[in-house]
Amino acid sequence: MNKLIDLAARVLMAQIFIIAGIGKLGPGYAGTQGFMESMGVPGVLLPLVILTELGGGLALILGFQTRIVAFLLAGFTLLTALIFHTHFADQIQMIMFMKNLVMAGGLLMVMLHGAGELSVDAARKRK
Repeated sequence: MNKLIDLAARVLMAQIFIIAGIGKLGPGYAGTQGFMESMGVPGVLLPLVILTELGGGLALILGFQTRIVAFLLAGFTLLTALIFHTHFADQIQMIMFMKNLVMAGGLLMVMLHGAGELSVDAARKRK
């Protein structure tokens, strides 16, 4: 049962990154780039953001290099909260900020706990 919970937790955490990364592709690209620039972040970094979200999300689901990926995604999530979600007069932005803090906390727990049995990391360790 624990191995299924570990997998479910990784999938639930990863889906937000994968959906966000996909949403930035295609028609959403220019809008995201403009938003980043309006917040003082160079739009040229958008491909790195997309790679982080998609690559990190997929690695988390697969349980590949999970401790490293979880640590990096936690840092990315905290940085995103501090850059894009600090307009606390707007309740939605405050909720987004807190959501990012919760995600970072969960990712730090994954970093400490590891991926669990149903993962590439565990399969590599068994060999």
